[in-house]
Amino acid sequence: MSGESCLSQLCPPAAPASPASAPKVKTCSLRGAGGLGSKYVRLNVGGALFYTTVQVLTRQDTMLKAMFSGRMEVFTDKDGWILIDRCGKHFSEILGYLRDASVALPKSRQAIHELMAEAKYYLIQGLVDMCQNALQEKKEQAMCVIPVVTSLKEEERLIQACSKPVVKLLYNRSNNKYSYTSNSDDHLLKNIELFDKLSLRYNGRILFMKDVIGDEICCWSFYGQGRKLAEVCCTSIVYATEKKQTKVEFPEARIYEETLNILLYESQDGRGPDNALLEATGGAAGRSHHLDEDEERDRIERVRRIHVKRPDDRTHHHQ
Repeated sequence: MSGESCLSQLCPPAAPASPASAPKVKTCSLRGAGGLGSKYVRLNVGGALFYTTVQVLTRQDTMLKAMFSGRMEVFTDKDGWILIDRCGKHFSEILGYLRDASVALPKSRQAIHELMAEAKYYLIQGLVDMCQNALQEKKEQAMCVIPVVTSLKEEERLIQACSKPVVKLLYNRSNNKYSYTSNSDDHLLKNIELFDKLSLRYNGRILFMKDVIGDEICCWSFYGQGRKLAEVCCTSIVYATEKKQTKVEFPEARIYEETLNILLYESQDGRGPDNALLEATGGAAGRSHHLDEDEERDRIERVRRIHVKRPDDRTHHHQ
């Protein structure tokens, strides 16, 4: 029997009425639907259309069972679709859980929250519990793991063992022999915040690590294919009233630039970086096959070092 014939039995047509007074939404009762468990019904959930059976809808003790076992009145539109005034975005998951007592949950926390809200509305406690457990597990999972370097050997081992590009931030405020300029602490904090932001944005593509035992105060290092490619030192010594001070800068644009540069060394499907792309963009690895042995050695030893120094520092060097 078709869905339309089933609905004609469940909801007998109303008496003819004049076009001006005919309602667009009709009410009907599903009393006696228990004997139609295998029959299909048509649902309009917030504009999304679904076919299912009364047996599925009444399988668990939920609000849907109350609706389709005759305990509640239901509404139909002019085409005979049974109306449910809820968002239909997650109704397929609702039906899946009613059929199998289990369902694959969405991946994002936002979508799980949305599904849990629908499950609460339909009084499906088992699905509510599933969503709550999934949210708790996601809360406990670390979004990003940052290794902290405690020795030079550990740093070398991590870099050589990693097939991804590497970004290292060395920060150690106690390395300073002089007093800091007024903005240095604020700039040091901004460097740390940028490191955290980049580590979340490129998590899984770049290995980020922190170094708190080095000789610098604030310095970024960028590695590709196991070797250092660039370094951005954010500190300098300046004179103020015949007194040396340490100045920490925040070269945000330069740090972004070098981070994007090392993405060129990202492995492509386990086959290493794209040498053609490196060559087209001036990357050293892409040019290496054109170099002789001595040039290759010089290339490996060469590191692009950037020491931040602004022209308005008015730095004076005493002889």
